[in-house]
Amino acid sequence: MGPKGIFDADGEESMSKMKREDIRNIAIIAHVDHGKTTLVDGMLKQSGVFRENQEVRERVMDSGDIERERGITILSKNTAVAYNGVKINIIDTPGHADFGGEVERVLKMVNGVILLVDAFEGVMPQTRFVLKKALDLNLTPIVCINKIDRPEARPEEVVDEVLELMMDLDASDEQLDCPFLYASAREGTCVKNLGDEPKDLMPLFDTILDYIPAPEGDPEKGTQVLISTIDYNEYVGRIGIGKVDNGSIVVGQQIVRVNFHDSELRETTRITKLYEFEGLEKVDVQEAGVGSVVAISGIGDLQIGDTICAVDAAEPIPFQKISEPTISMNFIVNDSPLAGLEGKYCTSRQIRERLLRELNTDVSLRVENTENTDTFRVSGRGELHLSVLIEKMRREGYEFAVSKAEVIFQTDEKGRKLEPMEVAYVDVPQDYSGTCISMLSERKGELQGMTTLADGTTRLEFAIPSRGLIGFHGPFLTATKGTGVLNSVFDEYVPYRGDISYRKNGSLVAFENGEAVTYGLFAAQERGALFIGPNTKVYAGMVIGESAKPEEIEINVCKTKHLTNTRSSSADEALTLTPPRVLSLEQAMDYIDTDELLEITPKNLRIRKKILDSRLRKRSRFN
Repeated sequence: MGPKGIFDADGEESMSKMKREDIRNIAIIAHVDHGKTTLVDGMLKQSGVFRENQEVRERVMDSGDIERERGITILSKNTAVAYNGVKINIIDTPGHADFGGEVERVLKMVNGVILLVDAFEGVMPQTRFVLKKALDLNLTPIVCINKIDRPEARPEEVVDEVLELMMDLDASDEQLDCPFLYASAREGTCVKNLGDEPKDLMPLFDTILDYIPAPEGDPEKGTQVLISTIDYNEYVGRIGIGKVDNGSIVVGQQIVRVNFHDSELRETTRITKLYEFEGLEKVDVQEAGVGSVVAISGIGDLQIGDTICAVDAAEPIPFQKISEPTISMNFIVNDSPLAGLEGKYCTSRQIRERLLRELNTDVSLRVENTENTDTFRVSGRGELHLSVLIEKMRREGYEFAVSKAEVIFQTDEKGRKLEPMEVAYVDVPQDYSGTCISMLSERKGELQGMTTLADGTTRLEFAIPSRGLIGFHGPFLTATKGTGVLNSVFDEYVPYRGDISYRKNGSLVAFENGEAVTYGLFAAQERGALFIGPNTKVYAGMVIGESAKPEEIEINVCKTKHLTNTRSSSADEALTLTPPRVLSLEQAMDYIDTDELLEITPKNLRIRKKILDSRLRKRSRFN
C-alpha cells in the first residue's frame, strides 16, 4: 500500500509520512464489570476468529486462573480481528483502579478507545480515571452504552452523564463530537440509535473503521518500537509488546535498546523472533511495518518503557510516568512454629527472587529491601493489587507472612505529613444509608453528595483517606447484608487527617502449641467468634477468633477435659460448636491489626501476633 499524503504544520504535504488504512488500533476501557471482556468475546466470535462448531468459553480473554475465578481482568490482553479488509488490534484493559498502571501504559499503543459505560450504573469512579488518561493522550473515543437490555437501563440519562464528564475533563471539540452506540455485549448486539433493531456488532465495527484514526508514521525513518507490555513464555523467555511507530522491524535485524528515562541505557542486540496477533494467537512474521502491534522475543533484559531502535537512529520515545503506589505492606519470611511444613519456597532468597520477577511485568509494583534481610517492603496501587500477587505466590508454593497494609505518606515543602485521599461511591438500599454514613464518618470520610438512583438505591459520594478504606469492605458488607457496592479511585494527597481506629474488637489468642479440641473451643466460643474448628494445629500467639470485647483474650483451645470414672472423652461429642468463620485472603488482610501478621501458606491462612510470646507482647505495649 502506497503512502497517503499528510499535510504538516506548515501546510506542505509530507510524503514521507503514511497512514496504514488497513490497520486500526483500539483499547476497550471502562469501570470494573461494565462488560469489556464480554464485548471482546462478541467481537472475536462475529469476526470469524472461531470455527462455527468450535466450543468457546465465556470471557475467553481472561486467561489467568485468578481472573476467571474472580471475574475480573488483571492484565491487559492483546487480540486482533479482521473486518472488511482492515485488521483491528484490540486491547482488553482492566477496570479496577488497582490495575490502573496496566491501562496507562497500553494506551500508548492505540489511536482510539471504546469507552464502555453500564446503561444503569452510568459514570463510575474508574470511568473518570480511564477516560481522563485517554483524553490526555488525545485519543479518539467511541462511547458505547452497554447492557441496554437491563430492565432498569436508563441509556439517555447515561449519555448526558458521559457528556458532562467529558466536559469536566476538558475534552476537545473533536472528542466531544464522538459517536454514541448502544449495545448488549452479552447478546452480541449493537445499534447506532436506540430505536433500531439489534442484530449483531457490525455497527460497532463500522464505527471503528469510520472514526478511529488509522495509525501513521514514517516508513523511511529508522525503526522505533515502544515496549508497552511484557509477556512471558517458558520456551522463549520475555516477550515485549509494542506498536511500530516509525520504520519497520525485521527478524534478524540488529537493533539498539534505549529508554527515555535512562540516558545510560544503550544495548545492541538482534531480533530473533517477531509475532503479530491474530485472534487469540501470536503468529510468526518476518517483518512488520508502521502501525503494526508486534511481539518481540529474544531480548533478555527488555523492560516496559524501552524503545527498540535502528542502530543508526537511536531515539527513545517518551513514556508517560506511571502513577505512584499508594499502599504498602511487608512480606516477611515465616518464623512461626509451623514454618516450612506446607510451603515449597520459604527462604528470603526465594521470596526476593519471586518479588523481583513480578516487577518485570507489573509496572505499578515497587519492591524495596529493609533493614531486616528477612523483610521486603512491597508497594502497590491498592489492597486488591497486592492480594492478587499474594494469591499467585501462594499457588506457586511460596510460604511467607504479610503485615497490615499501610498507606504511603508524603511530605510537602512545609514539612507537613500528606496522605492519599480517595473518592468513594457507595450504592446501598435506602435503609442502610444512615449506617454507611456513620461508618465512613468514623473513618474520617466526608459526605460530598447523595442521590437516589432509578431503582431506589441511594448513592453516597465520599472524600475519604485511603487509610479509612483499609479493612472497611468486610464490615461494610456485613452492615448492608451483602447488598452494598463500594467503588473508589485515588484523588489527591492532602494533609494528614488524624488517627483512625481499624478494629473495635480484640483477638482471641491461642495460649499454647498443639491441636485445637472441641472441649477447648466450646469454652472459647463463649468469648467471641472462632476462626478455626477442631483438629486445627495452633501455636502460642496465633489468633483463633475475634473477641466480643475490645481487649485481647488468651485461651487454651488445646485443653482436654479431665477424665474420671464417670466422664469419658466421648462426652465431647455432645458439645455443639458454632461453625467457624473462615476468612478469605482479602477478608484476612482486611481483618488483621497493626500488631498482627497474616501467615500465608499454599494450604492455610493463619492470623498471628507479631510477637508470639505473651509476656514480651504485654511488655511491648508499655514501651
